[in-house]
Amino acid sequence: MLQTGITGEARCLVTAETTAAKLGSGELEVFATPAMIALIEKAAWQSVAPHLEEGCGTVGTALRVRHLSATPVGMEVTARTELYEIDGRRLVFKVEVRDAKGVVGDGEHERFIVKNESFLRKAKGKLE
Repeated sequence: MLQTGITGEARCLVTAETTAAKLGSGELEVFATPAMIALIEKAAWQSVAPHLEEGCGTVGTALRVRHLSATPVGMEVTARTELYEIDGRRLVFKVEVRDAKGVVGDGEHERFIVKNESFLRKAKGKLE
């Protein structure tokens, strides 16, 4: 059952592939903000997926996050999410991202529950 308080966690090792220089969000070899956002989204969607009706999923619709501290290549990063608001199909998560030295990001992430098949059909319809 979907309810507030559900938590999620996702981890990754910072590699050359997840740096700002590689992803085009800057020129430095540190954990990129787009990589941090992807990690937050992974933690959030995976946390609620087991609680959704068959054939449903979630899509990210809003992020309000701060990237507070640089993380070097070779260090692990962990994103933690907590579902704190449910408004119909709208889900809102508190998020925090940490490395071995402390908090590197925080904020909120919003997702919407969708029926996967009809959502994909609508998306593909844009090609026609």
